[in-house]
Amino acid sequence: MKIIKIISFALVFCLLLSSCSFFKREKEENIIEKEEGLSANIEITPEIKEEPKEPQEEEPLPEEPEKIENDIADIEELSPYFQEFASLGSDQVPWGPGTNFNEEGTPIACVDLQKTYGKYDADFYRDGDEHDKKVYLTFDEGYENGYTPKILDVLKEKGVSAVFFVTLSYAKNEPELIQRMIDEGHVVGNHSARHPNMTKITMEEAYAEVADLHNYISENFGYDMYLFRPPEGAFSERSLALLQKMNYRTVCWSFAYADWDPENQMEHQKAFERVTRSIHDGEVFLLHAVSETNTAILGDVIDHVRAEGFTFEKYLP
Repeated sequence: MKIIKIISFALVFCLLLSSCSFFKREKEENIIEKEEGLSANIEITPEIKEEPKEPQEEEPLPEEPEKIENDIADIEELSPYFQEFASLGSDQVPWGPGTNFNEEGTPIACVDLQKTYGKYDADFYRDGDEHDKKVYLTFDEGYENGYTPKILDVLKEKGVSAVFFVTLSYAKNEPELIQRMIDEGHVVGNHSARHPNMTKITMEEAYAEVADLHNYISENFGYDMYLFRPPEGAFSERSLALLQKMNYRTVCWSFAYADWDPENQMEHQKAFERVTRSIHDGEVFLLHAVSETNTAILGDVIDHVRAEGFTFEKYLP
């Protein structure tokens, strides 16, 4: 009897133990199912690998302004030529572009002057096929009237190179503007040291007028001048010959108008029409930088000249 009770008790214990294991396994399965369901609803963002960045090309540095060297001869080196120059005409040559034009729109007076004096490296306009559809912009700078910075701004915006003919006093009084002209690729031209009529002074004095300014600019700005504009446009055959021996090109003009008096400025539209009335191959514009009118119309003049099929060129020797 005792044996039967023991066996019965053992069977009951085994049944209880099996039930506990079943419920434990079922609970674990439910937990797993819940975890799987939960994980199914979670979006796992894949790891994004950053692609190696290509090295960016550095912007090219602005080109250095073209440097033209012109080491002028000492007066002792040139003095042997003075006797030769003495045989040339010393009288001032009367001239002006005038209002008579050929079929190409070039002033006839400038064409004739170019034929006569071009052999001395003098320009009344730029002659030759290489100057077709090209024009040249020049400014005279005797003193600063406050407009040159704006003129430089417009030229920079339009991408135009100009010549600024300066005197010694201008260079000494306006070093920042001289440096800006050089840095922005313009040509700084020689307008003489003291602005005399070059036909009314001796050969030695004429040499000094050119050399004093040339040397000052070279020593203070590291820049060699190579273009000369005679004050008042006054020249003689003798003065042209001297400048040629000094490795200078004399630049006159084929267009100019009365713009030099700040107190007597032409109305803007009238001035625009005057400046653009006869655009021609190799034209050399002379404008004065003291002019409010020139400053105001400059951008429109540049746009109009380009619309007519011409380009503004840098004035090289």
